[in-house]
Amino acid sequence: MNDSLQLEKQLCFRLYSVNKAMNRMYAPLLKELGLTYPQYLVMLALWDKPEAVTVKQLGKLLDLDSGTLSPLLKRMEKQELLHRSRSESDERSVQVSLSAHGKHIRAKAKLIPAKMFAKTGLPMDEFLALNNQLDQLLAKISDN
Repeated sequence: MNDSLQLEKQLCFRLYSVNKAMNRMYAPLLKELGLTYPQYLVMLALWDKPEAVTVKQLGKLLDLDSGTLSPLLKRMEKQELLHRSRSESDERSVQVSLSAHGKHIRAKAKLIPAKMFAKTGLPMDEFLALNNQLDQLLAKISDN
């Protein structure tokens, strides 16, 4: 049977399944840091920036709307991972910066990418090729 509507033939289902499996792989590593996967993504974005960023910039980087990002940042601030403050030049803009604790856990987090790579079992060339293919796919479908 060559039915294009078979579940296992759907790229969207493959991506969904891989996403869920990756989240399960990340969970124990992130638990050691006291982070959820969405919090880890926020931390990655902040560790990559030498200065504070706005909530708007962070949302754009992570492809998250403010309705999702704001409560996430609020929880992270309560965990003392980051600070939020109103911009002095623009009252409407909220700046996000790392706290001392947020900076401190970066050293432990540095081990996560290598551990995740090892868990995939992929050779480095295949891993890099897959990342490249996913970047290409994202670029093509983001234009639509």
